[in-house]
Amino acid sequence: MFIFFNKIKQPAEPFKKIRCFVPMHAIVVGSGIAGLAVALRLKKKGFSVEVFEKNDYVGGKLTAFEQDGFRFDAGPSLFTLPKQVDELFELFNENPRAHFNYLKLDIACNYFWQDGTQLTASGNIEKFAKNVEKTFKTPAKSIIKYLKKSAFVYNTVAPVFLHMSLHKWTNFINLKTLKGILFMPFLGIFSKLNNYNQQQFSHPKLVQLFNRYATYNGSDPFQAPAVLQSIPHLEFNIGAYLPKNGMHDITKSLEDLAKRQGVIFHLNSPVSKIETSNNKVTGIWVNGELKSADVVVSNVDIFPSYKHLLSNQKAPEKVMSQPRSSSALIFYWGIKKEFAQLDVHNIFFCKDYKDEFDFIFQKKTVGNDPTIYINITSKKIKEDAPAGCENWFVMINVPGNTGQNWDEIIETSRKNILNKLSSILKEDISACILNESILDPRSIESKTSSYQGSLYGSSSNNRNAAFQRHANFSSKLKGLYFCGGSVHPGGGIPLCLQSARIVADLIPKS
Repeated sequence: MFIFFNKIKQPAEPFKKIRCFVPMHAIVVGSGIAGLAVALRLKKKGFSVEVFEKNDYVGGKLTAFEQDGFRFDAGPSLFTLPKQVDELFELFNENPRAHFNYLKLDIACNYFWQDGTQLTASGNIEKFAKNVEKTFKTPAKSIIKYLKKSAFVYNTVAPVFLHMSLHKWTNFINLKTLKGILFMPFLGIFSKLNNYNQQQFSHPKLVQLFNRYATYNGSDPFQAPAVLQSIPHLEFNIGAYLPKNGMHDITKSLEDLAKRQGVIFHLNSPVSKIETSNNKVTGIWVNGELKSADVVVSNVDIFPSYKHLLSNQKAPEKVMSQPRSSSALIFYWGIKKEFAQLDVHNIFFCKDYKDEFDFIFQKKTVGNDPTIYINITSKKIKEDAPAGCENWFVMINVPGNTGQNWDEIIETSRKNILNKLSSILKEDISACILNESILDPRSIESKTSSYQGSLYGSSSNNRNAAFQRHANFSSKLKGLYFCGGSVHPGGGIPLCLQSARIVADLIPKS
């Protein structure tokens, strides 16, 4: 008896399971410069990304507006480290110059004092040093030496305090960190910026000039650590720049890049709550609807992030109770004249710098002789003002909003500013103003959710400030991250972009 087995025909190729890949979903709350950058970096890591913004525009403080034929950048006016923006285009193999262009300024800033002293800070270090020598009888080599030390401090500090999370102990086990710790006694951590500058220069106006760099992160040079001597390195050794279409072009170009890469933006969409479950974020509530997410990044100031978006979570009260940075009072003036002695960046110093900062940080108000900053983009971008006119962004440093009578402060400050500028420039400035808009700490807070209207989150008025900023991640809620000026490493365009990089590096690929 024969038994026959029928052969079963095998398929030509073995059966393969088909896996449907669904990328993890990230939601970014807020579209400031850090929010835009982290959205791009997460998109590059394979996430699907949505950005929710309460305003009808993106950019946070980095925005612009027009009035009667004048264009104004509303917020940040100094552009340094432009390669940080270029890098975001290069992540997607795009040529930055095809979408975003800038020029290096040949004059970093013009300085004016009430006794008639003037100084042009050339973007060329040697020229700047020679101008200082001529004006203040201070050897040019002392400026060169100062800026070399500034570069050394920055290059030593940045890898440790700016380029990585300070809240991951594993980041401290490397040679760069060890080098930074070993050099700490030489970096100005334990002395004040003003004291350091007095040791370097005998001329009080030169001390005042370099003390000014504490204001770049909203701090007081008489309290802030001397490590802030590193800031001039960015402006002089690397350079001050201006986007060819104005500062707002940083926002617009990154928004366009994000849209090209598939990032979805929701404007007029205020987030009311970050949803959590079992010690993990699960999404956000917006317009009464729950939007699910695997990762949520808050680009909102850390104070309202906890008080409003995470109100059911225990807030880090020690972090949130830190003294805030200064704020700003800004007058946007359309000026019906061109002033040859002014450039893009201009500073009109007060007589008593110590007194000015005492008013801001101790008395919580504004003195009668504030230092005045004027930014005029029409010096380089002629389209920003009608022919024969200039767009003046006129700013003074002020305290954050703690209930002061701002209407009175604005009226008094406006008079003092006009009197001072008219005296120094030998022109009745009030008669040159064609139109005006005003931004004060109250409107800064309402428009950007910056607590008290502070521009940089907490101040850097103590040596531990870098360690006291909130981490870029939540230690209690998995999937929750923070970026922007109120968390590590701090405020200003370069540090906000750096915070986005740190966050993206912390989040595993989708």
